[in-house]
Amino acid sequence: MGYKVAVVGATGAVGREMLKTLAERDFPVDDVAALASPRSAGQQVSFGEKRVLTVRNTETFDFAGWDLGLFSPGASVSAVHAPRAAAVGCIAIDNTSQFRMEPDVPLVVPEVNPQALARHARRRIIANPNCSTIQMVMALKPLHDRFTARRVVVSTYQSVSGAGKEGMDELFTSSKAFFVNDPAQPQVFTKNIAYNCIPHIDRFMDDGATREEWKMAVETRKIMGADIAVFATCVRVPVFIGHAEAVSVEFEQPVNLGEARDLLRTFPGVVVVDGRDDGGYITPAECQGEDAVYVSRLRRDPTVPNGLGFWCVSDNLRKGAALNAVQIAETLVAQGLLRQIAA
Repeated sequence: MGYKVAVVGATGAVGREMLKTLAERDFPVDDVAALASPRSAGQQVSFGEKRVLTVRNTETFDFAGWDLGLFSPGASVSAVHAPRAAAVGCIAIDNTSQFRMEPDVPLVVPEVNPQALARHARRRIIANPNCSTIQMVMALKPLHDRFTARRVVVSTYQSVSGAGKEGMDELFTSSKAFFVNDPAQPQVFTKNIAYNCIPHIDRFMDDGATREEWKMAVETRKIMGADIAVFATCVRVPVFIGHAEAVSVEFEQPVNLGEARDLLRTFPGVVVVDGRDDGGYITPAECQGEDAVYVSRLRRDPTVPNGLGFWCVSDNLRKGAALNAVQIAETLVAQGLLRQIAA
């Protein structure tokens, strides 16, 4: 017996990836609805290789009788329609920042904290973490369980797809303008993104951090269930898809490098590529279309007690968004929670 699944924001980059991932992973569906804004209603999107869906209007869609809603339409839209879906028994798995820090909404990476679903999912809203947080906690979890992380310093190198299709379009047009010496006025980003790095994602807060940096700190603590200090610097780079992070962790216990490598290698969803030679690491271009979080450049950090540094990359549209949301749905099914919660 399958489930009825609505994908909200189906015409966006993440929404399309959600539809693709549902089909690729053979999620048991009886019916699929593609939803988007009124201006996108009537468009067509693919579900798998052979099926085409006509996009419906989110604002008028009746979620009654639907089991799951995968939401990635923007926080303001999720704020209205995820609770509307939940009120009639449709579990909302939301990819936006709208509900992440609400105490009765679980913030879940299935490999890291699947137990959170059973404790909190009766609200019928489950939050997907920030893409940069997801890949970091995937690498951090097995290490924390063994050595107990105290402090993390992370610098991110985040692709323009994190800003949606508009961000990808701006990189394309500004790169073309660069070569013909045409002026390019940034619209999505605060400065020209072509051949540049911008240390500014989301808005600035009173302490000088951006909200993206704040998200990484507070989301890590909520997901891990531990008081881990996180200092993040989040940078937008001229890459279309794939986020990278340089991470330094201080642990409470002495770290054995070989054991750390083995722990990462055996953790579900993590792949270690650490050749210590030319090309013995993974770059964002190489992780595109892949499900894994790749960890490279593992080494001791001698500047702090029990320090370990590493480089990790992941496709932010897949594990950083669509795949994680579908894995949450799969975990609900595996735990016997989906029909139970929706009933």
